[in-house]
Amino acid sequence: MDKFATLEPVRLYNAPSPPSSNRFSFHKPSVPTFPRHSRNGPAPFQVIGRLPVDVHIVILTFLAIPDIPAYARCSRALGNLARDERVWEARWKAFGLERHKLSGVLDALEEKVRVQNGVDRGHAPPTLATESLDDDFGDFASVNAPAEEMGDFVGGFSLSTPRTLAFFDGGQSKTCRSLYIRAHTLLKPLIPALSAPPHAVLSSLFPSPPPALRSQAHTLRLLSRFLSPDVKPLRKWETLSSALRAAVDRFEDGLLTAFDVADGKGDEQGMREAAEASWEVWDGPGAEWELGKVWAEKLEIFYEQSKWKPLDNFTKDAELDFTAMDEFIAEILAALEEHGSRAVRVFPPNANVLVSFAERLANEVVGEYTTSLLTRAREISNEVFLKATAASFKEAWRMVDTIVQVAVTKDPDFPRTKAEDVVYHMFEPNMDEYLDEEVEFVKQSFEMTCRSWEKQLSQHKLPANASPNTETARFLGSHNPAQVKRTVLASFTDVLLLPVTIVPRTVGKAVGAAITTGSSAAVQGIAMLNPQRWGGTGATGQGAFPFARMSSWNANGKDGYVRDFEKGGDGMLFDIGADEDDEPAPVKEKRESVATTRSSLTVSTTDGSLSTAPTSLESTRVSTPNPNPPALDNLDLLLSLDIALELIHADRESMKRAETFSGYPGTYGHRVRDTIEEIFVLLLQALGERHIKPGFETAIQQMKTYQPAEHEETKSVAPLLQFFELVHIGDTMQSMIQVYFDKELAPHIDRHDFLNTVVREKKHFEDSLDDSVAGGLNAATDALMNQVEHIITKLTKPREYYPPEDSPLELGPTEGCKEAIKCLQMHCQLLKGSTSKEVLEVFYQEVGIRLIAILQKHIKRQIISLSGGFQVIADLNAYHAFITSLRVASIISEFAYLKMLGHVYVVEDAKDLAQIVRDVTRYGGAYRPEDIYEFIQRRSDWKKIEKTVDKTMYNLSFKEDCVVC
Repeated sequence: MDKFATLEPVRLYNAPSPPSSNRFSFHKPSVPTFPRHSRNGPAPFQVIGRLPVDVHIVILTFLAIPDIPAYARCSRALGNLARDERVWEARWKAFGLERHKLSGVLDALEEKVRVQNGVDRGHAPPTLATESLDDDFGDFASVNAPAEEMGDFVGGFSLSTPRTLAFFDGGQSKTCRSLYIRAHTLLKPLIPALSAPPHAVLSSLFPSPPPALRSQAHTLRLLSRFLSPDVKPLRKWETLSSALRAAVDRFEDGLLTAFDVADGKGDEQGMREAAEASWEVWDGPGAEWELGKVWAEKLEIFYEQSKWKPLDNFTKDAELDFTAMDEFIAEILAALEEHGSRAVRVFPPNANVLVSFAERLANEVVGEYTTSLLTRAREISNEVFLKATAASFKEAWRMVDTIVQVAVTKDPDFPRTKAEDVVYHMFEPNMDEYLDEEVEFVKQSFEMTCRSWEKQLSQHKLPANASPNTETARFLGSHNPAQVKRTVLASFTDVLLLPVTIVPRTVGKAVGAAITTGSSAAVQGIAMLNPQRWGGTGATGQGAFPFARMSSWNANGKDGYVRDFEKGGDGMLFDIGADEDDEPAPVKEKRESVATTRSSLTVSTTDGSLSTAPTSLESTRVSTPNPNPPALDNLDLLLSLDIALELIHADRESMKRAETFSGYPGTYGHRVRDTIEEIFVLLLQALGERHIKPGFETAIQQMKTYQPAEHEETKSVAPLLQFFELVHIGDTMQSMIQVYFDKELAPHIDRHDFLNTVVREKKHFEDSLDDSVAGGLNAATDALMNQVEHIITKLTKPREYYPPEDSPLELGPTEGCKEAIKCLQMHCQLLKGSTSKEVLEVFYQEVGIRLIAILQKHIKRQIISLSGGFQVIADLNAYHAFITSLRVASIISEFAYLKMLGHVYVVEDAKDLAQIVRDVTRYGGAYRPEDIYEFIQRRSDWKKIEKTVDKTMYNLSFKEDCVVC
């Protein structure tokens, strides 16, 4: 019958102690106890002595192994806590055998011990093994150990005890404590060898015949982990660790010698074995691997800088020609491929010898070459420096593909970012200067372009014998201005797709040399998109009005502009397709008549307008060559597509150079993206504030000074035509900016981020253009309505509405009405397609309101008979038809009431006339009876019907009822 456990008193608020598992133990006072190998152990908040359990665990974790028995003998609770799995788990993880993949070395040592024990047991007499009684400190009992080891914990892990042999047979579970005991027991016999003389340590550790180099390296690596500060297995571990470090250094020296011998013989197998062994015993981070460093230092590529001359990349004219750098990079890539392939085959993948070799090659060879090249470029000019910087980076970037190509032969998962970082780190010293200079260069280029344009405008003085209306119609003279703009924008998009030359080379070696010789060809290609350059003098007399017919665009027998592009053969820059929005024939005839009218204001352009586009920055400032410089009255010449295209081209070149570095990581990556955004913002500011806004302001001032009476032409307003042309040009510029933004900048920013600098600046640019157009339309409306009033006043005959009695009655609008409507119709039609629908509707509404006022004023100046009243109605019907065609509902109703107002001139009966005047609802509140009374006073028979009308309206007669005393 089992013995009952004695009841023990339980302290309040304290966890009861489990019964002792030792059946031979006596009853002892209650203390916190737990199973020896329990993973749970006591709770962290329990207290042993004055310290909680978790503090004791931290202390045991950092204690040296020989000090744990002394700590455990303080009390039974600490003795049990010393066996806690949490203590030994931290110790085992600090050992790091699994992390460093050294478990196989322990297995080899264990097998060696098994063989040795089997040999020893075969020579020993037979014995009977008895199970020893284990008390709570059985693991720390005295053992038969040498005197100098007494006090060290190693004595308790002797291989001769039966318990240890049982452990090797798998008799215990593999807890962290048992795993450490196994490692400690197996490595302890190797420790005495470290006390030998320094030259004999390796021979003591690895007696003859020595194992393979890699096996020796693994053993030394395991011993270095065992004698590390994380484990502290012995009291003299620091002294032993120093001896081991000296032995490892001697071992590495031997490996370096063996590697050199194998390298001299070309024995890659021997090189690989020595490299792998050296990598195993290397300390790791904090120092450069000696073997990989020595191998790279012996390569001749690092000592041949004198054979390459960076200054050969400059021609005699101080221009860039990177043929020499092409050859230099080709040799670098060949060396990188040759030596890098050997490094991949010989050295371990984790050693990253290939990347280290590439970094050294980039910094010491390519970096020095680039520095000399950029120093010379900086001395020549800022522009040459910027081009050389981008070209040098582009050339050095070729190393990335070679590194990846070599690395994937051994490691298919080799990250490309490692290869890219080689070039990025090499080029970082040049980035600050480049980014700053790029922005400054863009500012200077834009400033020079804008100043040249302002100077050109200031020099355009009006000759004494020249007409102030000299112009060359462009958009307005086309058959379809919207189609012209679409064609220009499509061609502009094609030009944007042309590559920008980053690496300058000779013409013979460049790809697409016809468009990549410097920047002149790109300037010419973009500049020829300007419709102002398409006009020419032809035998048919259409040179003065190049867009009146599509055939006038035919320069070489084809529909489109064709030029000898860099004398490389005929190539059509773009085709003029069929109009997508062809209008009916009557509208076409009307457009042709308008064009014929407007052609009287134009002069023929000279053959110089078809001359080859200028290639220098200074020459491209001139928009359209003309023997007689246009005056400032030519408002359409206040804006130049040449200037806009030149600014965009300069901006695009800088942006493409900056895009070369767009992949930069970290801080420089953010700076590059900020620089790209700033370059585009500078374009918007230069084009908007320095070109478009001043042009519109000058045009508004010119339109305000226009006096219709000073001009013989009545069908059109020259400043207004030119302003509408100006609006078309401004709209085309905005469209080009939008296309440029979509093609070039959108990939670098979030276009939906309204807080982005570029998005906000672009919105400001568009708003500024809309404000300029709106302000100009106000002045244009004043000029147009002044012209309409002048036409009506000038062409209306004295007796237009009071014809003789015997004259035939022609029910049709008068000549003044026809001309006024033609003038309005032409100018309103010209504005279509250049502004938004909302702005156009406001303009139409303003024209209608002012036209009503002009017609009311005009009617009140006339004397109208009954037959002339029908003429008034005919004119008002014509005006109403014109306003209806504008499709603005708010003013159509106003003209409907004005048209009804003409009926008061054809009513014979005075009483009926008075009833019409008194009818307040007849005109929808647009006219009061007092207003109608003013109009009927212009009747020719007013004196006859005045008393009747007054009596009917007011029930009185002034002559009979009023007495003047």
